[in-house]
Amino acid sequence: MKIEKFEDIIAWQKAKDLTVALYSILKNNKDFSFRDQLQRSSVSIMNNIAEGFERKTNNEFKHFLFIAKGSAGELRSMLYLAKELKYMDMKDFDVNYVNVVVISKMLSNFIKTL
Repeated sequence: MKIEKFEDIIAWQKAKDLTVALYSILKNNKDFSFRDQLQRSSVSIMNNIAEGFERKTNNEFKHFLFIAKGSAGELRSMLYLAKELKYMDMKDFDVNYVNVVVISKMLSNFIKTL
């Protein structure tokens, strides 16, 4: 399948779904700075995939995919804090952690193909 727009990229789709899930889980969390940082790292994954794709060169796209991958690492780190601080239960942690690891692996593979 040819990717014609960033919305066709499965890693972007998964990152968007992850972001929506995290917004929902944390919607009533009153630790605003923590919640905002976690959400920003999640949004950063999907937005860097989109921005990189729109740059239309493989080198620039790869650069933005590396940034998205870095944001995925930040998000994994924040998920540990969310669990430890009891902002998220173990089930939500497990599901979201696995999802961000899958996205990170997809980004690695995408980078290798470029």
